[in-house]
Amino acid sequence: MRTNCILILSALAIILCACGSEPAVNKIAIEKSVTEVEKGILKAANGKDAAAFTSSYAADAILMTPGMAPMKGTDAISAGVKELLADPNFKLDFASDRFEIADSGELVANHGSYTLIVSDPVTKQPINDKGSYVTVFRKQKDGAWKALLDINTSEVPPPAPPAPDR
Repeated sequence: MRTNCILILSALAIILCACGSEPAVNKIAIEKSVTEVEKGILKAANGKDAAAFTSSYAADAILMTPGMAPMKGTDAISAGVKELLADPNFKLDFASDRFEIADSGELVANHGSYTLIVSDPVTKQPINDKGSYVTVFRKQKDGAWKALLDINTSEVPPPAPPAPDR
């Protein structure tokens, strides 16, 4: 009888522990999935495909880039990205170097560096920019990853203001 009680209590303890635990988050798989989304963003940008670029962002996303007002929501992101991609000198490259994945597996923040070529608004000549970015991705209900918050900051100082007329 005592052996049966010990077995029953042990079985109950195992069941209760199993019920309270959540499956482990596969952070390697999540990082790979987010990296694939980033590759899609890069391909869309350099292919000048604003629709594909924007589709990588959540409906309530915010994109912040130097020289532009924050783009809030996919309509604003689409309009802002169309403007950027219309630049004949536009070329972008970026790569992540750090991922922080929430233990819940629902959010990912990553950091990386970028290089960008755009046209000078006055001279229309190509200018080179480089800097860093941080993007937060959120897992969607369908399991897809979309950018939620995206900010990049240039390491290149702004041009000097024009000399005053005398």
